[in-house]
Amino acid sequence: MIKRCALAIILLATLVCSRVWAQEIVSGQIEKPLTALQGDPKHGRAIVLSRQTGLCILCHSGPFPEERFQGNLAPDLGSGVASLTAPQLRARIVNPSYFNPSTIMPSYYRTDHLNRVASRYVGQTLLNAQEIEDVVAFLLTIKNTN
Repeated sequence: MIKRCALAIILLATLVCSRVWAQEIVSGQIEKPLTALQGDPKHGRAIVLSRQTGLCILCHSGPFPEERFQGNLAPDLGSGVASLTAPQLRARIVNPSYFNPSTIMPSYYRTDHLNRVASRYVGQTLLNAQEIEDVVAFLLTIKNTN
């Protein structure tokens, strides 16, 4: 009996720890960071400029002179983040459809209410919690240079 209880507790803890909890947007922001660790702006920059990971540069442009081909489908990151706080940026990355239901920007940290997700990616986020915080930290550095 004790072994069954211990096994049940371990399984429950595994499910709880591995699940992506829905982040509630309140007044256009997600106030609390998704992780206990502070975001790393250098890693966030690498994610934003990656054409395999973040894919941001495919739609957005920004103050990245070394990048030859930048997107023009979405707002320029240099001016688009100028008036946004970290909680507002976090909410826009986690769930952009909250702000614009017809947006083409993907929800980077949601696993529910998504369309056209390949079966092998169901239940997975595009970025993990730390990567979201890294991107937010990087976007705040852009904001501070404008």
